Amino acid sequence: SGVRTVSTPRVMSQGGVNMTERELDVAVRGEGFFMVQLPDARTAYTRDGSFERSADGEIVTSTGYPIDPGIAIPGLATSVAISPDGLVSAYLDNDAVPTQLGQLQLARFVNKSGLESLGDNLFIETAASGPAQVGVPNADGVGNLMQGYLEMANVNSVTEIADLIAAQRAYEMNARVISGADEMMQATSQLR
Repeated sequence: SGVRTVSTPRVMSQGGVNMTERELDVAVRGEGFFMVQLPDARTAYTRDGSFERSADGEIVTSTGYPIDPGIAIPGLATSVAISPDGLVSAYLDNDAVPTQLGQLQLARFVNKSGLESLGDNLFIETAASGPAQVGVPNADGVGNLMQGYLEMANVNSVTEIADLIAAQRAYEMNARVISGADEMMQATSQLR
């Protein structure tokens, strides 16, 4: 008798986007995940597009993992542009025409709620999620990219707190009903 948590559902819906104006911040608008190369050669997936430039010029996550496929920004680059379809280009020195550096790719899953969390906004595929379907942004159903934006949390804290308070009140009411029933049974057994 009692209760226990059977499972915790993971909400993988699109969160709102917030403008940051950083050239390496990229939000995904759609189903896709960025691919990240882990030190043990596994591929992880994330929607956290707060990328940085490593000492070697590689585009890496905020935790230092390189994106997959890897893209390096030359030291002479004055600005970096990322198009909605994932083309990464940079202006080198005073060139009038940008130099194309690479193509970002996104992965999507049949059941993204089945991904296993590694922490730090990283996930790995499981049998429940199905294999990754890799595609190019703005094609293949993976969504498109927004440079200078980051996806925010998809949880509304005010709604969650209100739901928690409602659940606590329902628990209190149920506890009082059980206490009342117990008192009635006790009174009945004392009458005999």
